[in-house]
Amino acid sequence: MAAYFSIILVIATLITGLIWLYDLVMLKPKRKAQLALALEANAQLDDDTQAGIMRESVLVENAHSVFPVIAFVMILRSFIYEPFQIPSGSMMPTLLVGDFILVEKFSYGLRDPVWRTKLIETGEPERGDVMVFKYPEDTRIDYIKRVVGLPGDTIIYNNKQLWIKPACNGSNQSECAEARLVARSEVNRGEFIQDGVPLIEYQEQLGAVQHHILINPMRPDAKAFFYEQPGLPLGEWIVPAGEYFVMGDNRDNSKDSRFWGFVPEANLVGKAVAIWISFEFDRQPSDWLPTWLPSGVRFNRIGGIV
Repeated sequence: MAAYFSIILVIATLITGLIWLYDLVMLKPKRKAQLALALEANAQLDDDTQAGIMRESVLVENAHSVFPVIAFVMILRSFIYEPFQIPSGSMMPTLLVGDFILVEKFSYGLRDPVWRTKLIETGEPERGDVMVFKYPEDTRIDYIKRVVGLPGDTIIYNNKQLWIKPACNGSNQSECAEARLVARSEVNRGEFIQDGVPLIEYQEQLGAVQHHILINPMRPDAKAFFYEQPGLPLGEWIVPAGEYFVMGDNRDNSKDSRFWGFVPEANLVGKAVAIWISFEFDRQPSDWLPTWLPSGVRFNRIGGIV
């Protein structure tokens, strides 16, 4: 349903707007003419009778009331900000299950809400951005990951270590000699646990963005399942023009570009900029309340995203 919400919203806005416009152009003048004739025949018509002559039909009245609301929601959601819910732990510790985030829709260009054609160029993803995009293998699904590789970059992931060789251009020839290891330092271990294994939390410097990642020391690299780019060793990729390489911050629990390839520019939705509410879901199946009801609010998580 969520995949088609934009289309439903556009159709609803169009239908109610056309009903309101038809009434304004065609029906309302007829009601005014009918009222003028009635007043000409009887100048003493009371207010209730006049109001009855000018009264809109139920359909028009509802369209008139609903149109401004859904038009505002459509514009807000399509071009400015859209709310998303985090459904999995692939972006831990940055984003947790139960976080509700705001995605800035105009960060990577304004697009029409139906065909997603870019209307106005406003910017491009930067290394380290937390980005929402249409999953390339099924564009009905929205994914959220961190931008690691920009067009032209060489990305290497081996033994849970990340190397990046930025795309070469006239201004960064000194950086083009070889891929550089992305700096990281251990923060703690044990705060997050996966399958009974304490995860190691690192602080990583990705471009200008400093953020945290999780590594499962007991889980080997799933290198055999990596996306293999023709002509390159397994675990090495060159990002094509107009595409991006993304990874989850929970490095050993994320289905990302390492496994299915690159994100085309046409699939970009926007930049995740803030957590507007965060719910805990700690209920057990044996509890009398359903497990989908929040058990609490994590007020300390409300705010910006790193």
